[in-house]
Amino acid sequence: MALIEIKHLKKYFNTAGGTLHAVDDVTLSIEKSKTLGVVGESGCGKSTLGRTIIHLTPPTAGEILYNGENITNQSPKAFKKLRVGMQMIFQDPYASLDPRMSVFQLIAEPIQTYKMAGSRQALERRVGELMDTVGIAARLKNSYPHELDGGRRQRIGIARALSVNPDFIVCDEPVSALDVSIQAQVLNLLQDLQEERKLTYMFITHDMSVVKHISDEICVMYLGQVVEKCASRELFKKPLHPYSQALLSAIPVPNIHIEKKKIEMKGELTSPIDPKPCCRFAPRCPYAGPVCFEQQPELKCCGNEHYVMCHQVKENSES
Repeated sequence: MALIEIKHLKKYFNTAGGTLHAVDDVTLSIEKSKTLGVVGESGCGKSTLGRTIIHLTPPTAGEILYNGENITNQSPKAFKKLRVGMQMIFQDPYASLDPRMSVFQLIAEPIQTYKMAGSRQALERRVGELMDTVGIAARLKNSYPHELDGGRRQRIGIARALSVNPDFIVCDEPVSALDVSIQAQVLNLLQDLQEERKLTYMFITHDMSVVKHISDEICVMYLGQVVEKCASRELFKKPLHPYSQALLSAIPVPNIHIEKKKIEMKGELTSPIDPKPCCRFAPRCPYAGPVCFEQQPELKCCGNEHYVMCHQVKENSES
């Protein structure tokens, strides 16, 4: 059963040059206790998609369903009750934490906001449990963010997200600012927490190796649109969209004796401001034909729950 469903979701921003199509007609679902990876280069709209789903920014059009309930047009006051079940881990832990608050205060804040601890003793016990869960030493409870390294700061962000017992968490590039060794620790922590608490994740990243490690399904975004969506194993075994193929070809191989062919994307990026109704990847696509510059492709199923937005998908998959 799907915990999160979005249908034809759009998020536009008005700019001096026109309307920016940050998220444009996205439809997808996330099953309970599963992880949907969202990948794409910077500016493709993946972070905006996550923020729109949990109403940090209001949607322009479309529908958002949570546990089967339509929450698209909820007022901020009404959505506050739903916020208990929907949380977010931000990309930059230093920017997302109040530098004037200690570790204890930062983790306690959501618990106090939702009145989830009946006494000071209960609050201290709950904060202590969360610090232990995410791997922060008890001796650091009176420390401030500037006194900690990036890994510990991100663990505070995870503890804050867990503090209200959510069932859905948007992880917005939670390991991109961390060292490789710390990345592995945080990823393993997130997977352990998912298994223990039956959490559902939307994991946003630009790192294909990371998304392969943690995701059950993956959707690839390009300039506000989902261009490919399928099971994680299926994408890495048989990518059909030329953009997905280029992303996968850029993954380095840790073997100097293997020469991997890298697909270079040439051409100009299509502007996301008032884009024409055509394929947005066409100017950079080696397979593009006349129809690609004249007509917007549809996200269609090519079998095995593998969805692709490409006019040339048959020819491309055979080549």
